[in-house]
Formats: sequence, C-alpha cells, structure tokens
Amino acid sequence: MTHTPEPDEDDDLDLAPAPKPVHYAEQALLGALLLEPARLADTEPLIAHHFDSHTHAALFTAIRTLPPPDPDDHAKDTAWLNAVLDHARPHAPGLNASYLHALIQFCPQPKHAAAYARMIRADNARRILRAHAERLASAATDPGLPNRAATTLGLADDIGRVLDSLAEQFAPHPGSFPRTTFPPDVPRQADEEDLDEERLLLATATAYPAEVQQMRWLVTDDFLLPLHAALWQSITALTHRGDMVDPVTVLGEAQHRGLLTDSLTPKDLMALVSTPAGSPEHWGEKILKRALLARAQTVAARITAYTDDPANTPHQLITGSRRALADLNALRTRWNRATAPTPAPSASTPARSAPRPQAGPPHRPTVTAARTHR
Repeated sequence: MTHTPEPDEDDDLDLAPAPKPVHYAEQALLGALLLEPARLADTEPLIAHHFDSHTHAALFTAIRTLPPPDPDDHAKDTAWLNAVLDHARPHAPGLNASYLHALIQFCPQPKHAAAYARMIRADNARRILRAHAERLASAATDPGLPNRAATTLGLADDIGRVLDSLAEQFAPHPGSFPRTTFPPDVPRQADEEDLDEERLLLATATAYPAEVQQMRWLVTDDFLLPLHAALWQSITALTHRGDMVDPVTVLGEAQHRGLLTDSLTPKDLMALVSTPAGSPEHWGEKILKRALLARAQTVAARITAYTDDPANTPHQLITGSRRALADLNALRTRWNRATAPTPAPSASTPARSAPRPQAGPPHRPTVTAARTHR
C-alpha cells in the first residue's frame, strides 16, 4: 500500500507522481462512509487489504470495527468521527482530523459508495495479478532455484486460481478481449552449453532412432538454433516414415530440405550428427525445459502488460491472462508427457534396435561441427 499525503504535507508534493484514479475512489468512498456510516453495507465484499493507501486502509478498518452511530446523533456532533480517528491513528500516525473532514468534503455522492468500492476492488485485482506475474517471471529466470520447472508451473497454477477467484467477483461483459500492445519478446539467449545440448540430441537421435518415436513431445519451436530445429525435423521425418537413420541418410534428408549451404558443408553436417552421448530423452528434456521456462517468462510479461494498461477492465485482465496461460499450459502438457515415468516393459515389448548409454549427463565429447552456423 502507498502512503497518502495528508492535506498539511506540503513538502515536495510538486515532485510526487500524480495520484492514480483509485486514490480518488478511495477518498470518495471514505468520505461517503464518514458522512453516512450506514453506507458500509453497500461496499461488500470490500476489505481493508483492497486499498492501495495504507492510511485509507486504516481508516476503513476503523469504520468497519466501530459500531455505527445513531444517524441523528451523528448529524449533531463529531463524537463518532473522533472515535474513528483515535482507532486509526496508531496505524497511520500522520492522520489528523482535518483530513477526515477533507474526505467528507471531497465525496461527490455518498449514495455512489458501491461504485467507489468496485473501483477499489478492480485496482486491487490489477495489483494482485501483477504481483503474481512478477513472481512467475522471477522463478522462470532464477537458475539457482531447485526444481525450477515444477516451481514455475506451480506459480502458473497460482495465477490460474487467482483468475478463477476474480472471475467470480467481476461480471463478464461483451467485447472484453484487451487490446494491449505487448512489448517485443525478449530474444532467447543461448550459451555454448545450451547449443551443445542441442547438438548432442541430434547426434544421439541419429544413433538411436527408436527412441525418437517416443519423443513427439519435442517440437521445432523448442530449439534455440533454427538449423538444429531443421535437422530435428529431418531426423524425425526419417524415423516416422520408417526409413533407415544414420549420419548419411540424415545428410540426404537435409539436402532435400535445402539445409546445405556454403557455410554448412556435408562434412560439417555429418560430423554434427555423429557424436552421440547419453540418450535422446535426456537432451530432449533439457531442451524442452528451457522452452518451458522461456514461455513462462513470455506469459509473465504479457500479464504484466495487461495489468499496466489502465484501459483494461477486470474482466479484460482475466480474459487476456487466461489466454496467455493457455500458451504455457499447451507446453506444460508436452512437458508432462516427457517427464512421465516410463512404464515397465512387458514380455511382448520388442527389444531396442541397439543398446544406448544410460540417460544422464555424460562425459561431454568435443563438439566442434557447425559451431559457427547460427
């Protein structure tokens, strides 16, 4: 919550940012309640936590806590106002009687208290959603976070629950998809280790093509380097057609797809797919995990953009954020398929075409082919 300047706080006010619309809604609501305490019934389900201003929240808590005065007595004296001030001042030391009277004077229409309360709740929804998006972005970009993929997906689930809760509080209306302009996507950064893992996937997939049949959860968009994505398409095409797969046949498929250039010779390409280590599933999961975390960052940025756009209504925030989460959930489905426990083989399960090394980080071979072809 922010601190609301009191009327006598004149120092540096010219340097302060202009108050947001919710500031005036909070002032108007409190003025209405101070003038006509019975209007409190019109504000449900508003609570103090919904206020942006700490001072305003303390005042609202005092109004809700103290028994309402008799309307006739309240019109004659300030006893109840003084009690509200005494209750709120320990939680907002800068509060004074003149500010309470200023709030009463500011309120345009006490009978509009319900509308002011809705504005406050709408702004709170915006802040809550933005805070959850920031946590999602932080988890997706924190390399030191244990179980980063699981934690990130858990935070995405939290956003989904927040959106479900908000949908129950704010009525939908037609034409509610937001028109927010998104910031440019941040390019996915790839270090040499990331690219090595993509090369190792291509080589192990070429060496153990039977494994590739079970890796439909990995798609070209998951790769950092377009060349690697195109080569993955070449290998999977051969595999799904039932053709023979080895470095030479991959070379032939790549030639048909126009991947050979002056900077990528046949020799380079064959070297690239001829250094297997580990298992295709191991490297594929690493590539998919990076794509998952990158997608989570994009989703967080989009939700943040929605919340930063003041033109969006609560229902527009909900609609846009749900669509953003749907993009992540589509990738989550593939991640769950990739990381699901492998069922025990049955007696009728055919043997592998060739044994492969145990999955897991292997001794990394020297990978030099196609390093410059980005």
